[in-house]
Amino acid sequence: MKKIAIVTGGTSGIGEATAKLLLENHFKVIVTGRRAERLSEFQQKYGTDNVQTLCFDIQNENEVLNALITLPEEWKTIDVLVNNAGLAWGLGKFFEGNSNHWNAMIDTNVKGLLYVSKVVANWMKDRRLGHIVNIGSIAGKEVYMNGNVYCATKHAVDALTKAMRIELAEYNVKVTGIHPGAVETEFSEVRFDGDKERAKAVYQGFENLIADDIADAVFYSVSRKPHVNINDLVIMPTAQPAAGVIFKRLND
Repeated sequence: MKKIAIVTGGTSGIGEATAKLLLENHFKVIVTGRRAERLSEFQQKYGTDNVQTLCFDIQNENEVLNALITLPEEWKTIDVLVNNAGLAWGLGKFFEGNSNHWNAMIDTNVKGLLYVSKVVANWMKDRRLGHIVNIGSIAGKEVYMNGNVYCATKHAVDALTKAMRIELAEYNVKVTGIHPGAVETEFSEVRFDGDKERAKAVYQGFENLIADDIADAVFYSVSRKPHVNINDLVIMPTAQPAAGVIFKRLND
């Protein structure tokens, strides 16, 4: 019998790569996101037998609850939750910050993670079986210049991951935190309000991580023996020894 995983923010980047890798390794996958057309394309490609899609805004608690509660019963026996949905919006001093950006980051990165986790963790707790993987960031381990609120949200993810691990251990539910450095996805494009050139420049001059690198780490974590839990992984490009430090080749 195939295991079931749910991946939030699964229509692009790390989420999409993770969903694909889990499918390749004989999971059934629930993919969530806001973009209905991308969810439809994903399901058409991989089929309805192994893929279920949920379209909702993770910032909206009612949408999250309604989507999860209306899942068919056979899809609620979730073995793995990958809390991937997250974003950075803006890059500047906190005293010049945009409160709309702050709210979006807090509502997505922290509250959205909690909305999904509360429902799914209770299903896992009842079965005394499951694994939650929270995709954090090096920004949750170190603070870098102009990252203020984004860093704060990812520090919250790190803290919640530790709290979940303690609170769910007695129910045989594993919890893992995975914290990437610079990964080239749509991340910087969102941060810079769709400015593709500015986003592209972030990743020039060094070999950044790609979404598949993090998907590999997720699969590694969830495929260990039952008595083994990977508590915490920090994954960086070789050229990035710290959060705000990247060594670039000037001729690239």
